[in-house]
Amino acid sequence: MIEISRETKETQISVGLELYGLGESNINTGVGFLDHMLEALSKHSHINLNVTCKGDTYIDDHHSVEDIGIVLGQAFAKAVYPVGGIERYGNATVVMDEASVSCDLDVSNRPFLVFDMPMEGKIGSFDVELVEEFFRAFAFNAHLTIHIICNRGKNRHHMVEASFKALAVALRRALTINKNAGIPSTKGVL
Repeated sequence: MIEISRETKETQISVGLELYGLGESNINTGVGFLDHMLEALSKHSHINLNVTCKGDTYIDDHHSVEDIGIVLGQAFAKAVYPVGGIERYGNATVVMDEASVSCDLDVSNRPFLVFDMPMEGKIGSFDVELVEEFFRAFAFNAHLTIHIICNRGKNRHHMVEASFKALAVALRRALTINKNAGIPSTKGVL
């Protein structure tokens, strides 16, 4: 289990992450909708995940959501690099009722995010625009190239949840052990 903590004037965060787990989670971020999304990420990636956050949610959820993405990404990077013996690439399309979202990713050590999804409005009290902030913080701190594309959808909750689940399944596939892969790069290093 990789454990990382981060404390700022805005947030106090602890993350525990086990890459090859059973998808068990203990999440308490103070942002209910994010808790739900991180539980789905853990369940469908099979990554065991413990996350706690005390943040300045009396202002809004932005600092908590972005900082959790940072710390979760740092824990992921610590667990996976240097890369060797995995598939490296993963992709998934997840449907949730009328919504369909695709995620393609590369455990590349070259952070990048392509995010194409309507991000207007709220889900309960949660600002939907924070979803992109979370994914950007995670991608850049985990050193992953991630493309998340909403193929179709109308219900914000369904689209966002499908995006977290698509990321989860793509991660699970990319992290599949391949003993013949060695370092999965023609450069010999990632």
